[in-house]
Amino acid sequence: MKFSLWTHNGAKNSRPVFDSFAHSILNAGGDVVYNDINSDVAVIWSVLWYGRMSSNKKVWDLFRSQNKPVIVLEVGGIKRGTTWKVGINGINREAIFGPKNNGSERAELFNLKLKPWRVDGEYIIICGQHDKSHQWRNQPPMSNWILDTISTIREHTEKTIIIRPHPRSPLPLIEYEFKGVQRQDPQKLDGTYDDFDFNYQNAWAVVNWSSNPATQAVIDGIPVFVGPDSLAWNVGNNSLTNINDPYMPNRQQWLNDLAYTEWTINEIASGLPLKLLTHYL
Repeated sequence: MKFSLWTHNGAKNSRPVFDSFAHSILNAGGDVVYNDINSDVAVIWSVLWYGRMSSNKKVWDLFRSQNKPVIVLEVGGIKRGTTWKVGINGINREAIFGPKNNGSERAELFNLKLKPWRVDGEYIIICGQHDKSHQWRNQPPMSNWILDTISTIREHTEKTIIIRPHPRSPLPLIEYEFKGVQRQDPQKLDGTYDDFDFNYQNAWAVVNWSSNPATQAVIDGIPVFVGPDSLAWNVGNNSLTNINDPYMPNRQQWLNDLAYTEWTINEIASGLPLKLLTHYL
């Protein structure tokens, strides 16, 4: 099987991940080519059709139109900068990451521990995401989605609402149109490539369509309201009508499976994720 790695379209921090994945392919007896449409599988960085990654959309569209798989490498959310997502045809719940109902060994390896569900909190955080991403396809403009979400929440609660834009997808000053709505601008953490703070110390709930803030919140015991492509969908809420009484299910199996969506550089090079995905290629 021939794998084409589209390194030209990768982020600046992508090359070690590409190199590790290429190593695993060669060790498994596969062929590796670069930036070549004549292959069986495309390997791209992210599904953000913007900046350095904008040309990946053509690759995605071509391979998917031919029913060929696209492996997506992406920054992880479990240990950002240390673990990396490796999935087929996406990066979140729509992606294939391998078998489900996994054991707890990887969650324990990452020292992932679930905090008890929070039963109090002062505010609701609405987390935006990058509207140029494939994750946001078929959605309204981000500002419209935020406004509609605020309006719906206001039908059910007077709790303070905080809107948090994606660091690279700014929002206009829309919070002044509502009472009790504030803004929390992400702050880049010193000494990191692209890590940002996420302060939800007193949050009652997090609202997010399909990106990493929801999975972080679930681990920390904060109820989430998400879309169907979110990795937090199975342990989240799908309707804001129950914002005052959110669903708080058991999360251990969810956490076990989440830990099998991300891998360290050494694990990728050793072929662990490729072995789990080969059956689906």
